[in-house]
Order: sequence, then C-alpha cells, then structure tokens
Amino acid sequence: MGSWPGDFSLDSRMGAACFLLVSGFLSLQLPPSGCQQSSGPVNPFPMPIPGAGLGGQGGELLPHFLLEPEDVFIVKNKPVTLSCKATPATQIYFKCNGEWVHQTDHAIQHSADRSTGLPVMEVRIEISRQQVEKIFGLEEYWCHCVAWSSSGTSKSQKAFIRIAYLRKNFEKEPVSREVSLDQEVTLLCQPPEGIPPAEVEWLKNEDVLDPELDSNLFIGTDHSLILRQARLADTGNYTCVAKNIVARRRSASAAITVYVSGGWTEWSYWSSCTSDCTHRRSRDCTQPAPRNGGQECPGLGTETRNCTNELCMHSAAAVGAPEDVALYVGVVAVAVFLVLLLAVILVCWRRKEGLDADVADSSILTAAFQPVSLKPGKAGQAHLLTIQPDLSTATMTYQGSLCLRQDGGNKFQLTNGHLLPPMGPGIPREHSHTLPRLSTQTYFRTLPRGSNNMAYGTFNFLGGRLKIPNTGLSLLIPPDAIPRGKIYEIYLTLHKQEDMRLPLAGCQTLLGPIVSCGPPGVVLTQPVIISMDHCLEPSPENWTVRLKKQSCEGSWEDVLQVDGGSPSHLYYCQLETRSCYLFTEQLGRFALVGESLSMSATKRLKLLLFAPTSCTSLEYSLRVYCITDTQDAMKEVVQLEKQQGGQLLDEPRLLHFKDSYHNLRLSVHDMHSTMWKSKLLASYQEIPFYHIWNGVHDNLHCTFTLERFSLSTCELSCRVWVWQVEGDGQSFNININLNKENRPPEILLDDGGKEAAALVGPSAFKIPFLMRQKIITGLDEPSSHGADWRVLAQKLNLESHLGFLLSKSSPTAILLNLWEAQNFPNGNLARLAAAVAEIGKQDSLMYMMSEAEC
Repeated sequence: MGSWPGDFSLDSRMGAACFLLVSGFLSLQLPPSGCQQSSGPVNPFPMPIPGAGLGGQGGELLPHFLLEPEDVFIVKNKPVTLSCKATPATQIYFKCNGEWVHQTDHAIQHSADRSTGLPVMEVRIEISRQQVEKIFGLEEYWCHCVAWSSSGTSKSQKAFIRIAYLRKNFEKEPVSREVSLDQEVTLLCQPPEGIPPAEVEWLKNEDVLDPELDSNLFIGTDHSLILRQARLADTGNYTCVAKNIVARRRSASAAITVYVSGGWTEWSYWSSCTSDCTHRRSRDCTQPAPRNGGQECPGLGTETRNCTNELCMHSAAAVGAPEDVALYVGVVAVAVFLVLLLAVILVCWRRKEGLDADVADSSILTAAFQPVSLKPGKAGQAHLLTIQPDLSTATMTYQGSLCLRQDGGNKFQLTNGHLLPPMGPGIPREHSHTLPRLSTQTYFRTLPRGSNNMAYGTFNFLGGRLKIPNTGLSLLIPPDAIPRGKIYEIYLTLHKQEDMRLPLAGCQTLLGPIVSCGPPGVVLTQPVIISMDHCLEPSPENWTVRLKKQSCEGSWEDVLQVDGGSPSHLYYCQLETRSCYLFTEQLGRFALVGESLSMSATKRLKLLLFAPTSCTSLEYSLRVYCITDTQDAMKEVVQLEKQQGGQLLDEPRLLHFKDSYHNLRLSVHDMHSTMWKSKLLASYQEIPFYHIWNGVHDNLHCTFTLERFSLSTCELSCRVWVWQVEGDGQSFNININLNKENRPPEILLDDGGKEAAALVGPSAFKIPFLMRQKIITGLDEPSSHGADWRVLAQKLNLESHLGFLLSKSSPTAILLNLWEAQNFPNGNLARLAAAVAEIGKQDSLMYMMSEAEC
C-alpha cells in the first residue's frame, strides 16, 4: 500500500480484534469477515468512559459522511484511490462487490471536529487494475464504505471503478466528396468505443473548427459535421478526432471539394447584317467561371441567323440576285402557315375531348398536390430546428445482430454492440427534480374525497372490501378484523411516486405503487390484506425484496424482508407472478422495494404508443411511454392521453429492463423519405437508466415529431424501436391513414371500473359465512390424522410460511382470507369446497360442505 500524505498509516498490529480509544470512547473493533450480503456488519459496541470530554455525546448520532467515494477510471495500470470520511465514527470499512476489504488494506486517520468535538475518521484504499479485471465483463466493479458509531451504521454511496480504454478503429469515418456551391454537406463520424465515452472535435487542414465562430458549421448530437451551405472556402481536408483520458484517435481525412459550374453571361446585341445576309451575337462562360472541376457552360457561346427584316432585305437586294430574296420570303411564309395549321388542329382536338380551350396545361391542376423538395434557408435565417441533417445513412446502418425471437411477433433481442451511434451530449434528456421532504404535520391529515385514486367506506365487525378500479389495488377487511362494537371509517389511497419522498439508494428500485390505508393507529384483531400489482421478475438469486412502511415522523423503515428474511408477526407478504398480497395488522403507508443482487435482475416495463386522433397540419407526433408494468401506471397514462386527445396506435409491448446501468433508447425507422421526415436532429432519443430504475418521474415518455411534405399525404408507415443497450427490445409497426378513423386497440385491465369502490358485509366475500365458519371450525384444531389447516396451506402453496400462520389465533381464517383476496369476485368456489371436502375425508369429525352451501 505504501504511505499516505499527512498522518495516514497502516497499523500492522491490527489482528482479529483490537481496542481503539477514540475521542473518549473505548470500542471493540472487529474486522469484517469475508463476503456478506447483509447490510448490517458486526456492531462495535462502543462504551463511554467516565470523565471523558464527550461523555455520551457520540452515542446519540448516526455517522454522517463528510466525504464519500466517487466514480473513478483506471488508466492503464495505475491504481486508483477511494476515500471516505465520516463523523462521529469509531470505525469505517470498505465493501467492494459485496465483500469486505481486509482491514490491513485500509489507511486510517483519526481526528476530531473542531466545532463539535465529535470523532472524525477518514480511510483510504487502493484499487488495482487486476482487482477490477477479475470480474470485468460480468458486472461492474463497485465499492462503498460503512461507518460505525455507538448508535448504529451508515452506508455511503456506491463508487464504480471502471477500466478506461479507447478502441483504435472508428465505427464510422468521414468520406471524401465533391459538392456543388451552396449544397448542404454532412460528414459522418462515430468515434471508437471507449470508457469514458470519447469526446469529438473536427479539424480542417489541421485547424480545430469552432461552430460558435462560424454559423455555417454545425456539429450534430451524433458527432456529424454539417456544412449548411458549401462555400469555396470550405474546400479542404476534414478529420474527426476522438479523445478521452486514455488516448486520442484520428479518423481518415476526407477531402471536400466545393466545385463551381460555369454560368453564361447575358447575350450581346445582334450585330449588323453582313454581306452574306446574316448577323451574330455572343455570350461568355464567366458568370461564374468554372472552378475546382466544375462543368463548363452547356451550349454554344455564339449564335448566327439570317437577316429577315426590311433593312436586311434591301441590303441583300443590293448585293444579291432577286431570286434569293424570293426564296427567303417563301420559306418564311411556309413556316407561318404550318404554325397556324398546328394551332387550329390543337384547338379542335381539345374541344373534342371536352376540355376548356383556356386551360393550357393540366399540370396546373395537380401541381399543388405534388411532393415539394424543401431546401434549407440562408445562413442568416437558419435555425437548428429547421436544418435537418441527412441521417438516413446513420439510421439504416447496424452493428451487431438483430434476432427476431420465435415466441414473439415483433419482439427482438440485441447482442453486444450499439444498434445506432452513441448519443452525444446535445440530445434533450429527462431531468430530475428534487422534492421537499414530507411534512410531519401533514402526514396523516384527512385526505380529500372524490379522487379517482382513493376509496373509502364505513365498516364494522362484518368486514368488507375497498377497491380503486383499474389499478389492481384493493383492501380486504376480513370478518372480525374490526372488534365488535367498533365502527371505523377506512380509506385506501394510491400515491404518485413523484409526490412522495421515498429515498432509494444504490441498486434499489420501486416495484409497485405507494399505497396508504388508514386511519393509522386503529385496533385490529386480524390482519387486513392489501392487494397490489408489482413489476418484479422474481428470482431469489437476483433480488432482495423488502416491505417499507413510513413512520409518523415521515421516515421509511424496513418492516419485512420477503422470502428469506426474518419472520414478522405483524406483516406477511405473499408474492406472486404479477401481484402481491400484504397482510398487516397496522394501517399506514407502504411500498414494495427491490434491491438487485446482480445485473441479471430485471423488472417489467410496459411500452405504450399514442398519437393524435386527428391531424390537420403538416406535423404529426408519436408519443412512446415507458412505464412500470402495473395497472395503476397504465391507468394514469390512459387518462392523460384521453385528456390530450390521443389514441393508442398498437398493442402495448412488454420489455424486461435489466439492472445493467444501460439507458433506454427509442428511434423511428422505415419511414417513406419522399413523403415524411423526422424533425429529430439525432438518430434516436434516450431515457437515462436511473430515471427508470430509481427515478421519481411518472409517465416517462419520448415524443417523435414527424412532418409530411404535403397535406395530401395521408398514409404513414414506419416502425418505432425501443431497446435497452445490450438488452431487451421491442418494436411497433405503424400503418395508418390520417384521413380515416382508426380503431385503436383496446386496453384491457384486470378489474373493471363498474364495480363499487366499497363493499360492506357478506357482499364483499365469495365464501358464504356459514361455509367459512364450518371450514375454520373443522381445520383449526389439530387432527391426529393430519387433516387440518396445514393440508389446506399445502394445497394453496403456502406451506413454506407456517411460522406466520402459527402466530395467528386462526390459521385457517388467514388462509381463507388470502383465497378471498386472490379470487374475488370470479373465483371457483366449488373447487375450494372440493379441496376442503377431500381434506375432510381423512377425519370423520370434519364437516362436509353441501352444494347448497357453495
């Protein structure tokens, strides 16, 4: 490790355990032991020393980080240093890719804060290229530090360590061209692959080009150099240069030659007639003169014709024979006669065909409906939005393979390598907004009624159900959950994520809606069940799923680890493919949060394509939404588009979004270039990874504005692609007629909006009350034959959660309540009765259910 500046040192005497006296605290410091997935390392158990200056002050605060590790790049073989500083802190250790860094690899410095006197600790570690390369290609190398105080632990942000490089070969290089004066020129450049991504600059004859100093130049977001109107001075050799912290690469130079084709001057006046009865005129190819290989002027520079006026005839008579004059007069007379005859024939033919003789050319009628070739404005009038670079080459050139899956019509998967050029810094992106922390005073205030994201009702011991239509969210209040003699007015609310302050750190992501049920503090004798959608692709090896609950002070706390965590008597979560069922005896605000354990962890996104129902202008907009695959998110978008007059153009698509730190890209392809153009200056748009994974934005979407060249164009055919870089992708096929009413696909949500939001008493349950009581009485008591509630739990696939059921006074009632939450209102009650009857055959004391009771 070597030595650090200042007072940093490595204490080689630190063994398996050591005692440190830091700012008045004696603590037993235990080194981390190997690889641990737990977020709670060994506790240092600090003990205050009587008479010390700080007393117990240090034990009242959690560590606060003054310095956190930041992302760094390893250049060549030079190791990098990560630093971490916290107060009050009795020990700090780094953890890299889930494994503790050995204590001897830490350089440690102790001090005290001058203003508070609290202990301050700073540590540093070095990361070598060899350490990173051990896992390179599987996942990214990351580290964070954990700080201890007498009150607990705190974790810093993650710092990612990446090996910097820059490939040698450009993905695309500029090509030499010969262009005419005032022509728009696009020089393509896609820099080599590199980390960090290379910056690009352009050279002309080895001089750096600056678009801010020359309004005729424009560098696009895909790094293309655009000459808006080629000038003679633009002739030269152009080179694209890519550079990052590792290296500087030059593309092959492209020679641009701006040529000028020749142009004629005006004709001179006709000369006087010569003795042979002719006169002449001439013009010069000097306006402009041909340059740089431009074409010569077409045609002749001189013209000669016979003299036909009276002056010329007299001159001819004076010098020639009379028969020559007669010959010329005869030729002219015949020519005039033929012209008149042709005109008469043309008029007669048009009248025969029923056309008006005043119409000289039928093309006049159709000229207004022909496609128009638009040219960019002059340099002084140009604007970035009106100058469209030629991106046809960029959007139709692919790298990697595009493989259509056999199990999906329009679904495809991409291999490594970019489908399109990397996006530059100029493309507009989504921006995060910081929301104020939730106010403690307003946390549990009365919620406004009448919202379409809220349901409420009055309930007693008979129980009931609350449901927010078309969201997948409901609350089941079982019979006897409310004590007899009590009447509660209970509400259920769905919150927008952007309106809530739910802190997410590192690899955490929200898996479903944030929901509230209340009022908090009411007494329940049985757990209620909250049913809601989630977007998780379950896999225990890739995810840790936790249930979070917000306290009265506004902070979010982990109250349950789903599947594998310590059991809880107050909470239980049944996680299924698309839904989860939360048992809770305490009402409040809840959220289901997942923390990915590898880059193979995926969550489901729903892709929706909308466009206006009608179009009367040249512009037509496509909106692509990328939302979580939950009914509440779908409902939000549908309502928003209904207000904006939008219609769904194609069936929704499902995309599996990986925790790979790669962004989501969207692009439009296969559009008829002679009828439509995209107003997007780049090849694609992009939604940053973190805006999707742990952002606070609802209804994330991108808009593509298309423009038709003529109002007579009504057919639009194209394809919209949405894909995660080096991940899953989907496509939409668009074939519509703007002048016809298109029948949009229907979005089917699982629960209809016709049902009542609140159901009270027996109408809220599928199982009749008498049948329920018989099942509970027959299965709650242990049976010597094993015919009890455990068999029912096995049939309902709940045998792995017996601990939670055993903690309840009636395990059978809990099982039936879950069945109600899963199967209301369309569950097969006869199948449940048959399963219970089959259990009853094992015990003669078991009540048998009749068909009438079902």
